[in-house]
Amino acid sequence: MSAKNTFKAVESPYLVADDGSFKVGRARTGPPKKHADDDENKAALAKEVARLEDLQHILYAHDHRAVLLVFQAMDAAGKDSTIRAVLSGVDPAGCDVHAFKRPSPEDLDHDFLWRSARRLPERGRIGVFNRSYYEEVLAVKVHPDFLGPQRLPPGPRGHKFWEQRYESIRDHEKHLARSGTVVLKFWLNVSKEEQRQRFLARLDEPEKNWKFETADVAERAHWSAYMQAYEDALNATSRPWAPWYAIPADSKPYMRATVADIIVRTLASLGLEYPAPGKEAKAQFGALRKQLENEA
Repeated sequence: MSAKNTFKAVESPYLVADDGSFKVGRARTGPPKKHADDDENKAALAKEVARLEDLQHILYAHDHRAVLLVFQAMDAAGKDSTIRAVLSGVDPAGCDVHAFKRPSPEDLDHDFLWRSARRLPERGRIGVFNRSYYEEVLAVKVHPDFLGPQRLPPGPRGHKFWEQRYESIRDHEKHLARSGTVVLKFWLNVSKEEQRQRFLARLDEPEKNWKFETADVAERAHWSAYMQAYEDALNATSRPWAPWYAIPADSKPYMRATVADIIVRTLASLGLEYPAPGKEAKAQFGALRKQLENEA
């Protein structure tokens, strides 16, 4: 790939290597002891939000790059709140958030990448996918009966089938990177016990009852299958031009600060600058200034 159009994944203890060595069982769900203070994490987040606001303005003005942030997680890991918190300072005119739920009949009439490809960010903008095409190798892999409505060509649905889907995703993301889109992917890694506590909180607090769905609890029975699906997907698709970060999610303040830090450092590494006016435009500045001053 051309180094000119791609970027280097910023270092982090949560960066998923591209050598297939990632193990879910070794991935942290809680913050390191030295970063366990909620107030410190909230202060760190505030600083990163301010920096992201500045960088997003430059990204918008530069208008040669797009940024795609992909968030995947088990239910109650904090995707929605993390997106809100991290992007709280971003100009809404330069950001789009899309949540992908059950595919529509129109979606099912196309390949599995189609519905998300329609929502990709244009140059100068930040796009956010709250869930994404990765559901097709996560939830669908855990529940292969979901493939039925997709009306796929006949053929086996074994190991080779899923490898082909990983290949399609890798090719898709490589194309995006070559075209100037920065792809950052975050798996918010919540523990099964923390998820249980958050489900209970949704039942105990009336203002959170609307979030509770019986299907979410039923999915806990498939926890091990989901963890294997995540491990397989992250190993197969974390690449230097489209890295995965497995972020500890049991502490929401730490999770949000960590995600914001990675996004900010990535944008800062691109070396974006406000566009400079051309010589002809500059030559007119003096005359235009006089015109405006004379109107007073």
